[in-house]
Amino acid sequence: MTNLEKYDHLFLTSFKVKPEDLPGLKYQGIPLWDSLGHMDLMGDLEETFGISLGTVDVLDFSSYEKGKEILAKYGVEL
Repeated sequence: MTNLEKYDHLFLTSFKVKPEDLPGLKYQGIPLWDSLGHMDLMGDLEETFGISLGTVDVLDFSSYEKGKEILAKYGVEL
């Protein structure tokens, strides 16, 4: 499984969305991506990619696309 497939899988399973829903998906744009869902996603990302996200990056992680930019800062190529 590629890193992009892992990334997408986390969104698909965490938020019960379809692949076509991922582009443009935003924090609090769907009921399951609330503050609790956000922190669960952050923990899953850290575990999956073996990284530790900084507080600023957790707060800045506001969309599916923004998440890709943030992960790149940690050397995760998607």
